[in-house]
Amino acid sequence: MRGRNVFLDSLVAHGVDHIFGNPGTTESPLIDSLADYPQIDYIVALHEGVALGAASFYAQATGKTAIVNLHVAPGLGNALGMLYSALKANSPLIVTAGQQDTRMRLRDPLLGHDLAAMAAPVTKWSVQAERADELGPILRRAFKIANDPPCGPVFIALPIDVLEQETDIPPAKPDRLFRATRPDPEGIRAAADLLAGAKAPVLVVGDDIARGGAVEQAVALAEALGAGVWVEGLRHQASFPTSHPNARGPLPFDAGAIRKALEGSDCVLLLGGPFFEEVWFAPGSPFPDGARVLQFEEAASRLAHNHPLDVGVIGHPRETLAALLEALKGKVPGAAARNAALKSAKEAEEAAQAARVKKSWDREPISMARVMAEIRAGAPSNAVIVDETITANQDLFKTFTFEQPGDYYSGRGGGIGQGLAGAIGAKVAHPDRPVVAISGDGSAMYSIQALWSAAHHGLGITFVILANREYRVLKHNIDVYRQRFGVLSNKPYAHMDLAGPHLGFVEMAAGMGVAGTRVSKAADVAPAVAAAVKSGKPHLIEVLIEGKR
Repeated sequence: MRGRNVFLDSLVAHGVDHIFGNPGTTESPLIDSLADYPQIDYIVALHEGVALGAASFYAQATGKTAIVNLHVAPGLGNALGMLYSALKANSPLIVTAGQQDTRMRLRDPLLGHDLAAMAAPVTKWSVQAERADELGPILRRAFKIANDPPCGPVFIALPIDVLEQETDIPPAKPDRLFRATRPDPEGIRAAADLLAGAKAPVLVVGDDIARGGAVEQAVALAEALGAGVWVEGLRHQASFPTSHPNARGPLPFDAGAIRKALEGSDCVLLLGGPFFEEVWFAPGSPFPDGARVLQFEEAASRLAHNHPLDVGVIGHPRETLAALLEALKGKVPGAAARNAALKSAKEAEEAAQAARVKKSWDREPISMARVMAEIRAGAPSNAVIVDETITANQDLFKTFTFEQPGDYYSGRGGGIGQGLAGAIGAKVAHPDRPVVAISGDGSAMYSIQALWSAAHHGLGITFVILANREYRVLKHNIDVYRQRFGVLSNKPYAHMDLAGPHLGFVEMAAGMGVAGTRVSKAADVAPAVAAAVKSGKPHLIEVLIEGKR
């Protein structure tokens, strides 16, 4: 059996039905063999970063190990930014790149480099297959490592001659690994004692709650404790229903601001995340003075990694929360009153957002608050939202409701360009649901080639580009920089405007086979979104919105 057949048979054995890739010459053995594997669809991208970003969101949406096919050193280099984001997102990926013939290793061949070394810093494991005999064992180990908590990408370099070698080592078969660990009962008792005695407990939920199927348990715990529930500032999943009275929203991006958001709480339970991805340094702890801190995680490596804990417990999210709920039965006085207070606070926040929308309703260009209201009005209730709105994210989160995993996807790690690429993976994962990808114009330019992939594969995605013709987040951040470092300046925002010339997204979409609509009036946004979704075809809507005020 040839090495290429071992590789593809291993994928089939593990239930792989899609490869996301951008092929090249050294990938010829795999590409040429795909005709013999009709059960595997190859999703073609025009840039390696788009392929990897799409695969990462597909892995998040399906829970499957996604496969990525890249091309040698420059191709892998093109994808490293998205690979970093996939690592931060804990996406289970197997990333491959074709390598030059090993017999030319000492000749410094064209496009040659140490691919395993390039990928190592942003993967859980990075290896080059040196012989066809290694392919089966390497694939078996790759699937295991990618899915060991916390999940993440692995990388395999595939030399072209190795794929053509004969081997007697069979394809890898999937291991039956039962990873849903039960928590230590003593740890659960210790956590229950602290939470039952708290006067103002809060939860901070991470993506693992959604991925681990534990949203129902998180809701029950919040209600049992009378606890407010915060989510991470950057999040990939909908890990708590945003319409729930206890939902407080996303946390900010520095320790001082997080501490202020959690002010008044005396017990903070961190659930299933790295906690926290900060942007700016602020002295001190992110937790209020005197607050007890607990953390529940699947992986021991995360417990107490960034913050000292009063109690830390390892276990599968669903199993751990179920055990905690059982231990808390009849032991939480005051929960009903706290739930009532949280409901009142939620109603006040919703009224404040309604007032914010009303105040900005007639502004021109369109305000961020209104554009979100209009997009929601035009999108169907079952739409999957792929979010890369950045400075409009607060308005998006206060306007849309995300009730369960699968309703919302966004990127981790802070690298931009994930939205348009990720929408490809989200639509492949959810073929029967409308997908609406909302992105800023600056972010969209990092992965604009995704439009071609949507057209090529007939993926009915509605791409909404919010065009303020600037890197608005950078303008905000330079204001923050000047304030934090005492820089007295009235200088303009250098190199942060996307003008001269303006970016024509409708024209770019047309060049890649995607129909487009440009909207400058607020009242036209909702009808444009509704029509685009109804078409069932990829469609881009460029919405001209206000810039930094």
